[in-house]
Amino acid sequence: MLFRTVIYLTGFGLAVAGGVNIIAYFNLLAMGASFGDYFLYILKRPECYLFVAGVIMISFAVFGFPTGE
Repeated sequence: MLFRTVIYLTGFGLAVAGGVNIIAYFNLLAMGASFGDYFLYILKRPECYLFVAGVIMISFAVFGFPTGE
């Protein structure tokens, strides 16, 4: 139970860090970039992958680990 909690909280922290970066890069749209350019830009930024890693960790903590019951 404690292991799942640690994985969940770590995943939550990563998801927040990545999500904040993704939202911060919305300023590219205000500077005239298209949505396609924005999407390609965030795919190139490694800190945006923290969001995906965090969501995967949260999913494993909630659904993924078998308990043997």
